[in-house]
Amino acid sequence: MTSLLTITGASRIVERFDDPALDRTGTLVIGADGRVAEPAGDAEVLNAEVLDAEVLDAEGGIVTPGLVNAHHHLLQSGFRTLPGTRGVPMREWLPAMAAAYAAAGIDASLVGATAGVGVAESLLCGVTTVADHQLNWPNPASSSDPVGDTVAIARAVAEAAAHLGARLVFVRGSARDAPEVAAASAEAIVHALLPSSSRTASTNGTTADGMLQLAVGPAGVHSDSEETFRALGEVARRFGLRRRTQANEQVDTEIALERYGRRPLDLLEEWGWLEPGVTIAHLCDVTDTEITRLAAAGVTATHAPGCDVPMGWGIAPVRRLREEGIEVGLGTSGGGSNDAGHLLADARLAMQVSGLVGTTLAARDVLTMATSGGAAGLGRADLGILSPGAAGDACVWDVSGVADAGVADPVAGLLWAHPGRRPRHVVVAGRVVVRDYRLVTADESALVSALNARLAR
Repeated sequence: MTSLLTITGASRIVERFDDPALDRTGTLVIGADGRVAEPAGDAEVLNAEVLDAEVLDAEGGIVTPGLVNAHHHLLQSGFRTLPGTRGVPMREWLPAMAAAYAAAGIDASLVGATAGVGVAESLLCGVTTVADHQLNWPNPASSSDPVGDTVAIARAVAEAAAHLGARLVFVRGSARDAPEVAAASAEAIVHALLPSSSRTASTNGTTADGMLQLAVGPAGVHSDSEETFRALGEVARRFGLRRRTQANEQVDTEIALERYGRRPLDLLEEWGWLEPGVTIAHLCDVTDTEITRLAAAGVTATHAPGCDVPMGWGIAPVRRLREEGIEVGLGTSGGGSNDAGHLLADARLAMQVSGLVGTTLAARDVLTMATSGGAAGLGRADLGILSPGAAGDACVWDVSGVADAGVADPVAGLLWAHPGRRPRHVVVAGRVVVRDYRLVTADESALVSALNARLAR
């Protein structure tokens, strides 16, 4: 295999966080196909240098799989720390955010700018795959082509991610959308962004190069009707898309009980959304009986403590979910509740608060959630690991500074030591996208200026 990139000099290469026995030293080789090759010997490294393949120096660092942010709202990257959105119930938070979106005017130019900033922030924090749950859309009544507008928005997010070199999972979400509009939009986005060969059950809605994946997802039973869940579910079945929603945070449970006299998971089961291929975010308020039901249904989950804790929704019982065999990923949620897309920081928070609802999670357990756990919910066994044949997405973390001095286990130290840690280098599909802590694919100040200019319009 021709080498595209060779990473050398690391004190440790973590093949996957859930199996420390696979940790090794040596080099990581990513082939010209953008996938991890078999471990290289010295002769192969020398050959890569002779052939002018890129060699990335990882001395003083450890190499890990790229992180998978399994639940983000990139639009909110332009709406952080807004007045009326901190320390308030979700019933007040939702209209405050909606008013800010309305004032800015949701269109392709806005989401392109927010996605540019949000994806760049993610890469700089070691996130190589971002699942963007886009819930908010222009008012169909004010447009001559409402479906076309949604396609333009999806395309703008996809183009921003492609330009920066990140993997994107674009989730055509819904928040009080008319069922027929949501379904027509989701289908149009599939036809516009996915080649026909990628519209089958076996692909999970993913392009051949693995850089773009499409999914669908109503915001939750608190905002979307049974008709919307069923309509988007039908689109997912026809095109082989994953389904993603949110449930059992504070307002979701309250509204479900008020409106239907039932709990959210009861409704999701009745509406056909408690089955394999579905990922549910938050799950702060779940009973032991409900956890058993989730496991039996074959759903996956996403933990978002950086949103749930400051919003006052509670802490998902992650250990119980995992003990029941439920794959759990990790997400930041959006800037409207979290203000940051720093998944490693949220992994640290998840580890630290886990002891408040059970036995404290080990660092490697949480790092598994931040990589292969999130990938499992996307149906992507090739992400979040560095096994031969897996996607060539990797991070080099410097562990040679004073913040890591005295750390006995540098892998656990990724979370316990050095809060706010960022990777020295980030690689996606064998392409270096962050080098020496700086974006390679775009100018950071230009992204900020573009967003500020758009918000000022």
